[in-house]
Amino acid sequence: MNDNHNKATSASQTKQILDYLNQGNKITPLDALRKFGCFRLTSRIWDIERLTGIRPKRERVKVTNADGQQVYVMQYSL
Repeated sequence: MNDNHNKATSASQTKQILDYLNQGNKITPLDALRKFGCFRLTSRIWDIERLTGIRPKRERVKVTNADGQQVYVMQYSL
């Protein structure tokens, strides 16, 4: 369940992320923060699944963080 106290913001982010994915894009948590101000991408992905029945694909990808270290993050796509 969406436990965000600002449900309007969550709904708006969910729609924006779904639209972004529907355009053929992939998204990581850092992408979500930069593009949509979303700190909780996993929650928005869960909202997409619950509302649409669509289960985005998940892939662990290696990215370089600000310190130059390579780390794995989850990347979502349709």
